[in-house]
Amino acid sequence: MSTQTATTVRMFGALHVLRKERGQESTTEVNLPPEGCEARDLARELDLPLEKIEAVFVNHLAYSLDHHIQPGDRVAFVPTGIPGPGRFLLGIRNATR
Repeated sequence: MSTQTATTVRMFGALHVLRKERGQESTTEVNLPPEGCEARDLARELDLPLEKIEAVFVNHLAYSLDHHIQPGDRVAFVPTGIPGPGRFLLGIRNATR
């Protein structure tokens, strides 16, 4: 019996486009180890360029790539280049400090 829980991962903006250009879906499900992993490690596993990721949303809250993701979390990678007001409204400004 598997103890892994599917984790839904979405990519927005330029990351969405990158995945589509590679013939991949912009939303995917991955199985994380029971202890979870850092968002940075998940991005690498999905072959996303770290320098193009501004923040990661985990269960609707913005964090840096150092954030630890647990199995079953809802994850979304946000690309760099979000305009100033959007950074404040989405909580990205505080997440990357």
